[in-house]
Amino acid sequence: MQMSAKYIIGGIIIVAFLVWGASAFFKTTYQYVSITEAAQSARTVQVMGKIDFDRVDYDQEKSRLQFAIYDPDADSPANAEQMSVVYYGVVPGNFDQAKSVVLKGKTDDHGEFVADQMLVKCPSKYQGEDGEYQDGTKHDEAVGAQGGV
Repeated sequence: MQMSAKYIIGGIIIVAFLVWGASAFFKTTYQYVSITEAAQSARTVQVMGKIDFDRVDYDQEKSRLQFAIYDPDADSPANAEQMSVVYYGVVPGNFDQAKSVVLKGKTDDHGEFVADQMLVKCPSKYQGEDGEYQDGTKHDEAVGAQGGV
């Protein structure tokens, strides 16, 4: 059985596109890592942590935000693994209300994690004071009890 040249060329093109597509996909996906791993990573990664507000410093002239994050499962920064972070750009408006942040970046030659992107995680507007989510049926009952619609 002799394969024609067009099938061989077609197969090579398909394989080339599959390899190209897979490499493009893996270049755009970033692995979540722990604070310890992020502090040692020379490649771009994603890391989540709570903000240590005692270590926040913003230089408005340089648009440089420097702060520290710590383990998101820890109760306080005192006994938790911490990492120094530098972010260049405008500070998100809700940064001071954030519970935690998700950062995408890598550690530089000076041992600081330089974040290219920052996503601020704030308390939900549907969350009560003690972390309890609001129940819509309670609202409906209260409105009904007051003679509402």
